[in-house]
Amino acid sequence: MRYLVTRLPAAPPVDAMWNRQPWKNVPALTLGYYMGDKPEHAPRVEARLGYDADALYAIFRVEDRYVRAVARQDQDPVCRDSCVEFFFVPGTDIAGGYFNLEINCGGIMLFHFQKKPRKDAAPIAAADLAEVARAHSLPARVEPELKENVVWTVAYRMPFGFLSRYRAAERPGPGTVWRANFYKCADETSHPHWLTWTPVRRPQPDFHVPEDFGMLEFA
Repeated sequence: MRYLVTRLPAAPPVDAMWNRQPWKNVPALTLGYYMGDKPEHAPRVEARLGYDADALYAIFRVEDRYVRAVARQDQDPVCRDSCVEFFFVPGTDIAGGYFNLEINCGGIMLFHFQKKPRKDAAPIAAADLAEVARAHSLPARVEPELKENVVWTVAYRMPFGFLSRYRAAERPGPGTVWRANFYKCADETSHPHWLTWTPVRRPQPDFHVPEDFGMLEFA
């Protein structure tokens, strides 16, 4: 799987507005695969990425049901909630480790660096995490679970500058390639599911498989 990351002419507002410029004309990727048993509920999940000299911009749109968000603070296990995730290597060398940036529908974020899958996870420092601007369309807490159909969006701006504090990081420019995958989960909702952008070759849900990351090519 390969996705072309759009070079943005100006920094967009971080407001989670899917159809506002410049996002309206940025191609979207879709999470079309699942892990584990075929889910009874599989939301439609799209994402768009853009960048400028200083930061990566991401926005997700989810057509969902059975939505829940109970994590209270950053670095809580947001994968238990209705959550979208971006795992990435800032370059092509997966042996150097990868980042996992996870955000629930209420804007609570977990952001770690992993030298090896599921071993010695290093939370991104609070000062660095504070630089990640974010927006969300739903309240910070969604409880009880929303069982009806709902469309929710989240967006964030991730500066490139602090990534090199954790591993060698290639700052994007035209032709730069990063390795990455995108996920959607909802581990502790009434209808759990594990969706992926690039297929993951594991029989049970496991997002920490950098060898199966796809390619992000920067325009």
